[in-house]
Amino acid sequence: MASPTSLVKRLLLGRPFRSDRLSHAVLPKRVALPVFASDAMSSVAYAPEQIFLALSIAGAGAYVYSGWIGLFISLVMIAVVASYRQNVNAYPSGGGDYEVATVNHGPAFGLVVASALLVDYVLTVAVSISAAAANIGSAWNLVDEHKVAFSLIAIALLAAVNLRGIRESGVAFAVPTYAFIFGVAAMIVYGLFRVFVLGDELRAESADYGLIAEEPDLAGATLVFLLLRTFASGCAALTGVEAIANGVPSFKPPKGKNAATTLLLMGGIAVTMFMGLVALARITQVKMAENPADLTGTPDGFIQKTLLAQLADTVFDHFPIGFVYVTAVTGLILVLAANTAFNGFPVLGSILAQDRYLPRQLHTRGDRLAFSNGIVMLALAAMVLVAIYDADEHKLIQLYIVGVFVSFVMSQSGMIRHWNRLLRTERDTKARHRMRRSQAINAFGLLMTATVLVIVIITKFTHGAWLSIVFMVMFYLLMRAIRKHYDKVSHELVPPDERPPLPSRNHVVVVVSKLHLPTLRALSYAQATRPDSIVALTVNVDDAETRALQAEWDRRRIPVPLSVVESPYREITRPIIDHIKSLRKASPRDVVTVFIPEYVVGRWWEHLLHNQSALRIKSRLLFEPGVMVTSVPWQLVSSENRDPDRFDDRMTPHR
Repeated sequence: MASPTSLVKRLLLGRPFRSDRLSHAVLPKRVALPVFASDAMSSVAYAPEQIFLALSIAGAGAYVYSGWIGLFISLVMIAVVASYRQNVNAYPSGGGDYEVATVNHGPAFGLVVASALLVDYVLTVAVSISAAAANIGSAWNLVDEHKVAFSLIAIALLAAVNLRGIRESGVAFAVPTYAFIFGVAAMIVYGLFRVFVLGDELRAESADYGLIAEEPDLAGATLVFLLLRTFASGCAALTGVEAIANGVPSFKPPKGKNAATTLLLMGGIAVTMFMGLVALARITQVKMAENPADLTGTPDGFIQKTLLAQLADTVFDHFPIGFVYVTAVTGLILVLAANTAFNGFPVLGSILAQDRYLPRQLHTRGDRLAFSNGIVMLALAAMVLVAIYDADEHKLIQLYIVGVFVSFVMSQSGMIRHWNRLLRTERDTKARHRMRRSQAINAFGLLMTATVLVIVIITKFTHGAWLSIVFMVMFYLLMRAIRKHYDKVSHELVPPDERPPLPSRNHVVVVVSKLHLPTLRALSYAQATRPDSIVALTVNVDDAETRALQAEWDRRRIPVPLSVVESPYREITRPIIDHIKSLRKASPRDVVTVFIPEYVVGRWWEHLLHNQSALRIKSRLLFEPGVMVTSVPWQLVSSENRDPDRFDDRMTPHR
């Protein structure tokens, strides 16, 4: 009968998959789009809002720049999408930016990219979930009042869905993602139709509010700095592009071509929705403030809605179901957008573990063929961030996008070197023309992303970007330390060219506490190994018990000598260790094998009552060179219910 833990695991995750089903866990483009591109598409739910929030520092008059900033961001997005289409075709193995940087710049640069991406994936989850809580809270006050609890539960549920396996999560996320695309597109089209065809005057609920400018007279360099900061904040719309490059192995063949097509679809949809929302916000005269207190003329109990919620409320003012639908699917897609990180982080972690930069456990697939350890690690890290920042997406987003643009820059510069290397040996004119064209695309992408990275660091460093850089440095140093450890261990374990000398003799020590069935089994097994010498060892902590043990030993005529070591301070572990050390010191070339009888119990609380001395002895002996430790199990009745295939042939004790 399965244990309660196993039953719960099967209920939540489903039955395990055989390894040969891994080839079936791949995605067609229609499912891969919502799985890997949901982050990039859903960023339009908060990226336009970040533009208006940043411009509000200079007052509502600064909103006139929002359209131009949106156009520049769209240009960068087009450049990045076009560049990554070259990446996925050239490197379809799933290493993404990490592989490109490692192959073309070296392992150190690859680690820089990996550190940036790991931080970015964690922030993707935290920002997306917190933004989801804000959007849903715009319609339901209960969520707004418990944003942290909502976010933590959402992350836990998202992790559970991903633990079931990639195909299941892909199907689960496809419908909500397409529902979001339909809802936002319908809102933009209907809103523009009402304005330009029906001639309706659409005014957001905040259009009549006053906005107190923190810096009302910005001009010159200060205005330029504000516009650059606004541009940097709006570039959050570019996050998620790199996830497709890391998830190429999950696509159906031809993997590179399908990933490139998905990238194109994602870029087109995201740019269209992003610019549509910016245009609609300007038309409806939405006002947003980083501090809602800067808005004047607000009613009592005012809570600032998100930009998307205000637009939905305005466009569907005579159709409340439309507002509810857009708000609901926006919140849902923001929750599911974190799934991009839940697909990218474990895959990248697996590759890093295979390269010995992260613990090997991250390279292991779980029962459902997902990288379970990576999924759990990502969920826990995101939960910590959400709790620390109270699920405030405006604070979290200041830490955002630094990592992703670091990876963009390293990736595009690596691709330029990649094409240079191929051009040195390629002689076919058509092939060289294609390579030159791809190189030009990557060069333009490098120019755009490097410019954005410099702007982001300059304008957002003091607002939280410095913390992201600190985390990246910590990840980098940690992964270098892990690789150093694995390399050191591997070096120690390399067998020498000459055959190592065999030990001269094998001395066996059987640890004895009482003369019972487990002890007799250990003695019989130890004798069966035919050692050069054998002795039973007990520690005298009670004279009466020791004398009784000696008398019973003699009465049973056990042909193994019983050695008693004194323990004036009633310790058990230290006298045994000291005795073993003395044997090793007397004969350094000999091996000492220690047999320890242990109980096998079936209940968790029984572990607390048995085997504690044996555990301490084993733990100490593991550090002694030339000492082998053998556990001799004795199954108690309580253990029999744990294994239905048990056998009851207990070893006959020696008489």
